[in-house]
Amino acid sequence: MNQERSYPKLTVTQKAERGILSGHPWVYDTEITGGDPCGDGELADVVGRRGTYLGTGFFNSHSKIRVRLISRNANDRFDEAFYERRLRYAWEYRKAVLRKEDLDCCRIIFGEADFFPGLTVDRFENILVTQTLSRGIEQIKPMLFRLLHRILTEDGQKIDGIYERNDSGLRNLEGMEQGRGFFPLNGLPAPDSGTTVIRENGIEYAVDFANGQKTGFFLDQKYNRRAAAKISRGKRVLDCFTDTGSFALNAARAGAEQVHAVDISESAIAMARDNARRNGLSDRMSFEAVNVFDLLPSLAENGKGSYDFVILDPPAFTKSRKTVANASRGYREINYRAMKLLPRGGYLATCSCSHFMTDELFRDVIRRAAADAQVSLRQIEARQQAPDHPILWNVPETSYLKFYLFQVV
Repeated sequence: MNQERSYPKLTVTQKAERGILSGHPWVYDTEITGGDPCGDGELADVVGRRGTYLGTGFFNSHSKIRVRLISRNANDRFDEAFYERRLRYAWEYRKAVLRKEDLDCCRIIFGEADFFPGLTVDRFENILVTQTLSRGIEQIKPMLFRLLHRILTEDGQKIDGIYERNDSGLRNLEGMEQGRGFFPLNGLPAPDSGTTVIRENGIEYAVDFANGQKTGFFLDQKYNRRAAAKISRGKRVLDCFTDTGSFALNAARAGAEQVHAVDISESAIAMARDNARRNGLSDRMSFEAVNVFDLLPSLAENGKGSYDFVILDPPAFTKSRKTVANASRGYREINYRAMKLLPRGGYLATCSCSHFMTDELFRDVIRRAAADAQVSLRQIEARQQAPDHPILWNVPETSYLKFYLFQVV
């Protein structure tokens, strides 16, 4: 270490040391072998068995992830200037990798991938929606939100409010209370609505950021929707797990002959129908609240050939390693049923948004489903999440979305 340290010091196992040196930012509770007393949410230095400095991160005794590293540089000073540099770096990255028109709706902070562990910041036009899932970030969020608002407004971006979606059960595991609401921002009056209107890929959506899933809208599929739209012209499209209708609307706008959008949620279907009306696409779209696991078998039996493009964008079927086997069966079932429904020459878009369903596992599931359906698959594209959700190769948890486009032959 190049300077005298004032932070508590925690010693970790050889396994944790190897993980940190390979670039992973987490230290688990079982990997700490000793050290100084440390308060929850405070910064601590992590050292190896021989006292070698490994990094500095937020400590939390309530969490299995006991330390979340934010730096491996012994010369870093964790003052306001440090966090401002990090925030500016994240915003400049988005400006470099996204089209200018996509900056109005994008993920500005993606947790560990932007070196802000446990923090999500999504932008929906003039509203920032945040989720804070680590105690350390919780304690400094007033500074972070003030700095981020200043950085964006100085860059000519109009931001009217910051809404916190801290209603995740993961906060309980970190010893934090749940809640939601507008954050008091620089004396500005809070907006009087929990909804806003965004535009993505030329389509307008009403976004309920106060009550919708996660932060209100799934921004990670923006370019995958565009890829699916490219082959939708003239097709009869079935969009499964449509949520607010995003894939379906992209297909209809691209010139699909007819689009049927289905989801088990009545409220999601109502919003998807409203979005179709908003974009003048109702005449070529239909909607149904139904369980996809019930719908696909009945369609395969009674309506083969009714659709020549099926889109599968289900929610995460697994959120832990323990349930991967069950999730695999679910993914295999819906892909098999979709392939049975499609005619030869039809098209399939299929996704998984679970980190635990690795790309290798997902590809194997699709391969087995094709064998069961006695079809061959011609791959058109293999894609991942949009670049505003960056993937750090040394942090596998940042790579979660798999998206494949196939022709069934």
